[in-house]
Amino acid sequence: MAHAAQVKIPATYIRGGTSKGVFFRLQDLPERCQVPGEARDKLFMRVIGSPDPYSAHIDGMGGATSSTSKCVILSKSSQPEHDVDYLYGQVSIDSAFVDWSGNCGNLSTAAGAFAIHAGLVDPARIPQNGTCVVRIWQANIQKTIIAHVPITNGEVQETGDFELDGVTFPAAEIVLEFLDPSDDGEEGGSMFPTGNLVDDLDVPGVGTFKATMITAGIPTVFVNAEDIGYQGTELREDINSDPAQLARFEQIRIAGALRMGLIKTPEEAAKRQHTPKIAFVSPPKTYRASSGKQIEASDVDLLVRALSMGKLHHAMMGTCAVAIGTAAAIPGTLVNLAAGGGEREAVRFGHPSGSLRVGAEARQVDGQWVVTKAIMSRSARILMEGNVRVPGDAF
Repeated sequence: MAHAAQVKIPATYIRGGTSKGVFFRLQDLPERCQVPGEARDKLFMRVIGSPDPYSAHIDGMGGATSSTSKCVILSKSSQPEHDVDYLYGQVSIDSAFVDWSGNCGNLSTAAGAFAIHAGLVDPARIPQNGTCVVRIWQANIQKTIIAHVPITNGEVQETGDFELDGVTFPAAEIVLEFLDPSDDGEEGGSMFPTGNLVDDLDVPGVGTFKATMITAGIPTVFVNAEDIGYQGTELREDINSDPAQLARFEQIRIAGALRMGLIKTPEEAAKRQHTPKIAFVSPPKTYRASSGKQIEASDVDLLVRALSMGKLHHAMMGTCAVAIGTAAAIPGTLVNLAAGGGEREAVRFGHPSGSLRVGAEARQVDGQWVVTKAIMSRSARILMEGNVRVPGDAF
């Protein structure tokens, strides 16, 4: 029988922060994939190699982790005062769906750099040497991100001496500003969907836990490490090798999603794996990171571990870092209390791969907390560019 030939689609494979993704210009996608829908989702799943019952992504570009199962579309911006529209798809590893419910903060770094590489930024705005300010419209959550991208000889400077824990080699620093990250564009969304800084979260069959549920950068459910039997110093293998514990985390996440109004029934969580995130916090402790590096308690303000797509993340998701920085800036949240309480404009937290500093500007308006900006530094580097190939009948 005849089989459809492969088609090739222009694409760029980029590391952004502690993630990797396949980047496309909207106009380079097959016509039926230039609009949201089944064809686009099927294309991205085939590019990544999902769904994969072996959880290996051997037959695709994915890396079988939440950090490497990502696709991005960039286009000239439809919004005033913005350069590009950035749309992010988190591809499920073992299920047939793409989650469009949130942003990837790490790949936001790469979005700024790729916008310049791909010719989507007005050349008049790119200096010969210096910094290009790329104004990104994050289409998933309807928010503005400002990327400060270094330029040398008119091109993106990718190499440098900026070190990011969780990334093996140094690169050039890109500063990101997440503007007004206090909600994610959900209908009726607010920074604290329950109206409280701390809630008693009842998890059927598991227990009741203190929780801070916040929507900043990405919806996140924070709990105390000690309340769920952890130290806060755990590495990936301590969590991901225990199916019973992963199932318990998912139950906590589902309970949080229901309380935050992100889903109406527990069953909906299966199709919303990307959001909310679940994270646990603790006061500073000395521990050894996954690289072998010693993280001293005196070098960090608190410890945070976060799960993404059902597994403990090897470092920290960029959007979750925004949530951490925001919650740390607001006195009384579990994150703030783990960091010692009080007012603060920045926090350095320990994660499985090392530490990260993130800043946030928080203030009260009419009795409600709002955050005008969160700031952090990442890096990005093109790994490969050319074309991806997929069977023509795959989408």
